[in-house]
Amino acid sequence: MVHIISKRDGPHREEAAAKDFIQKNRTKIDAVANHLTGGRWQELRNPTPPPQPQPSGKLWYTPPGRPREAEPYVRISLNGRVVIADLASGRQLHFVGELRGKGQSRYFALATRENGLFDPLDEGIRKVLADLEGASVPDETSEQRLEQVIAGRLGLDAVAKRAE
Repeated sequence: MVHIISKRDGPHREEAAAKDFIQKNRTKIDAVANHLTGGRWQELRNPTPPPQPQPSGKLWYTPPGRPREAEPYVRISLNGRVVIADLASGRQLHFVGELRGKGQSRYFALATRENGLFDPLDEGIRKVLADLEGASVPDETSEQRLEQVIAGRLGLDAVAKRAE
């Protein structure tokens, strides 16, 4: 004799009875669960979304631990840009000029419209550094000397860091 066992379509009678029982007593079950969990059951079933940050109008975020006072220093980068940068953040504060030419024929060019730069220096800084235009900078020692001269004329401390 052969017995064929197959699944019946639809839920079993016991499952349907349990589901109906739970639906009829949902409020009482929730009340008991809240009591046992100290209200956590309701929080889990109906989570409240965390408060969204309100826009402040700023375009960037500055962490509160970072000092707000800029610590400027003069830096000549590997690509020959001469800038005044902030020591704490590394951000460029002013573009002073650039080193042009190659090898022994390198020279300093101020950031002016005459030198083909569209964002010229402030007039005050340009006047202080005007006589450095065209100064020869053939090697790394000359670069360091140029950094020190620019820092001295602008009233900055000696070169604090070589960021390359």
